[in-house]
Amino acid sequence: MQDEEFEWDDDKAERNLADHAVSFAQAREAFRDGFAYEFVDDRFEYEENRYCLIGMAAGKLIHVTFTSRDNRTRIISARGAEPHERRKYYKANRDQ
Repeated sequence: MQDEEFEWDDDKAERNLADHAVSFAQAREAFRDGFAYEFVDDRFEYEENRYCLIGMAAGKLIHVTFTSRDNRTRIISARGAEPHERRKYYKANRDQ
């Protein structure tokens, strides 16, 4: 899938939905969360800069891994936020 703002691999999106019960379309909604918490994914040496976003989508707090390609956001994975990620989200918004 590709539009002016987002892109992703359709096969990867299907596997992600089966594995994590979060669609990439839902993940796209998290970028509209005005309280979303974003940070660099520096856990590994990737071939490109990767970022993580924790935000609300469809009433659920989710974690999205993404990168930027050709002026679009490429969604790599999405899943429900883990407890420590939920704490980061709420702490970041409480401290603003």
